[in-house]
Amino acid sequence: MMTPASPFNFSGKVALVTGGTRGIGKELTTSLAQHGARVYFCGTNQELGETVAREINQNLAPESAGTSFIKVDVSNFTACSDMVAEITAETKQIDFLINNAGITRDNLLLRLKESDWDEVMDVNLKGGFNCSKAVVCSMIKKRFGRIIFLSSVIGLMGNSGQANYAAAKAGVIGFGRSLARELASRNITSNIIAPGYIQTEMTEAMDPKAQEKIKEMIPAGRLGTVSDISNATLFLLSPLADYITGQVIQVDGGMLMA
Repeated sequence: MMTPASPFNFSGKVALVTGGTRGIGKELTTSLAQHGARVYFCGTNQELGETVAREINQNLAPESAGTSFIKVDVSNFTACSDMVAEITAETKQIDFLINNAGITRDNLLLRLKESDWDEVMDVNLKGGFNCSKAVVCSMIKKRFGRIIFLSSVIGLMGNSGQANYAAAKAGVIGFGRSLARELASRNITSNIIAPGYIQTEMTEAMDPKAQEKIKEMIPAGRLGTVSDISNATLFLLSPLADYITGQVIQVDGGMLMA
């Protein structure tokens, strides 16, 4: 009896991950490469990006397609277009786009500066537009594509001191769902993952008492891991999710139940 092929074998696929140098983005880049995809990832720190690429490639099987870093500020429309042109000149395709790049500039509205608002919108929301706009033509021509946006439960519930971040992440949901309606007939899906509190460098720096207070809000009783997010992403990219589009997948341990 033949063993069925794994739905998570992405050999022959090309992926672009934005904000791939740390945290969730680094895990997404690593996981996709481990599952056979040729992965390009971007960020603004050249030294860190090259270090991450070497680290990932050194731990891949020899037959793996590998990863490459490209220094890009996703808030720059022209830079995103140039990045995609560079990738497609080399590979002729981009099958998966994971819009993960994001920043925070937290403060209460009374203290929030205009630049704090603009920077968060430019990276977290406009960055997704810039990269999606750049890849969608090639996906339409191929009649295949998978686009994923990393939003946040904060975009669904709001949070004091994060009005800019919440607004941008809510905008990501509206944008991703609109793309799902526009592109479904071309066999291109667009879905949104909304993480809850995930163990990253940011949460590890929090006061232990604050961490415990957060855990009390989560029915699962723990913070999420970057692997929890990458597992949901792999599913949405796989053939198992071919008929799923325009959905917001909350990966939050039950913290925010609709």
